[in-house]
Amino acid sequence: MKTRMNVYFEAELLQKVADLAARRNLSKSLVVEAAVASFLSPDAEDRREAAFARRLDRISRQIERLTRDVAISSEAVGLFVRFWLIATPPIPDAAWTAAKATGTERYQAFLDALGRRVAKGHSFIHEVSIEVEGQGATPTPEIPADM
Repeated sequence: MKTRMNVYFEAELLQKVADLAARRNLSKSLVVEAAVASFLSPDAEDRREAAFARRLDRISRQIERLTRDVAISSEAVGLFVRFWLIATPPIPDAAWTAAKATGTERYQAFLDALGRRVAKGHSFIHEVSIEVEGQGATPTPEIPADM
């Protein structure tokens, strides 16, 4: 035995229900009843839970990759700064203006190169990963620990 129930729908949603009912040659009541039954069935909850689990797994993997990439970037910058500070002699006061001009030119060249690489989709992290994988068990040269 079926019991009557009055419900209200947004006009757009009601139109979608009417369109589906017309395509399948069913009554609107039957379409709504099937949708509510599907929503309330235990299987629907399991499907939603599985979908959430897949999304959470994907997000977890993305976060792990981001964490790894940030760690590699931090190490690269740290090693570069350490090496640069050790290897670069102080600039005499007389050469400061020329050094500043050269530094400005080099910085602009760096920004241009970075812009080109980003536009092409090149990634330092990806290049490092490829090089590390390609070396296998071959020992990699490292910067001495005293730097």
